[in-house]
Amino acid sequence: MEQKKQEVLLSIQNLDVVFGRGKKAFKAVDNVSFDIYKGETLSLVGESGSGKTTIGRAIIRINPCSSGTIYYNGKRISGKLSRKDDREVIRKIQMIFQDPAASLNERATIEYIISEGLYNFHLYKDEKDRMAKVEQITKEVGLLPEHLTRYPHEFSGGQRQRVGLARSIVMEPEFVIADEPISALDVSIRAQVLNLLKKFQQERGLTYLFIAHDLSIVRFISDRIVVIYKGRIMEIAESEELFRYPLHPYTKSLMSAIPVPDPKIEKTKQLFVYNPSEMHDYSVEKPELVDLGNGHMVFGSPTEIEKYRKIRFAEQN
Repeated sequence: MEQKKQEVLLSIQNLDVVFGRGKKAFKAVDNVSFDIYKGETLSLVGESGSGKTTIGRAIIRINPCSSGTIYYNGKRISGKLSRKDDREVIRKIQMIFQDPAASLNERATIEYIISEGLYNFHLYKDEKDRMAKVEQITKEVGLLPEHLTRYPHEFSGGQRQRVGLARSIVMEPEFVIADEPISALDVSIRAQVLNLLKKFQQERGLTYLFIAHDLSIVRFISDRIVVIYKGRIMEIAESEELFRYPLHPYTKSLMSAIPVPDPKIEKTKQLFVYNPSEMHDYSVEKPELVDLGNGHMVFGSPTEIEKYRKIRFAEQN
């Protein structure tokens, strides 16, 4: 794992995404920077409206960057690209969407939906080869050959998400953005979809950006976790490091919201509410994202960073 981590596949540097203009301008993503290493799963976690999906959509260039740069394999992919580079990015970076019902064409058969990317990029030798690829990926995601002639409305949410997964993986991408792919699914189906994602990662050496609002889900599938609040990064750390030493109060508030399987404890547990206006005074000292060591980065003023460093160091010893 350590060797994989040396190679940066995707790098986001000082990214801003602004919607609207003038007085109506809203900054959804504010000076965000992080790297994603080849072969890892990096999870982007935060509550609704924190800018997670906006970052994912900026990578696949649905949302234009207002400033900052995104690099993929060392090449800039934000801003204007040549047609050749544009097509290469589309093929290598795929996205699995949150709502499988809204992201599938209701008028197309499952066979056509899965084949669409193959058609657009002509990733098959002949009809026989295309059909073989479609049937193979259908089988791998746990669907049956007879499902290919059906339409999305005939399937459950879990099955539709499998179709979305098949549509992405058949393109043989290197990097997959999974935008809350299990939040619309039943709990029993969630584990199956997560296991499928893990299986494809191991077999095909995929790299994932996994977007979620629930820390309990990402703990077991992530190599590293980025915690984001109102468009800004609050904390970055390896998965176990973050759960062992959550330092930023917003991270602690997300952790306090994780359900406990014991109803008695769940009933009496105290939720930690993050209130930035009460917890921080940035009028004197300017906050920034600082690396405390061990790849653990926290957003705070110099005084706060010193406090976080002491907590981290004291707990370790």
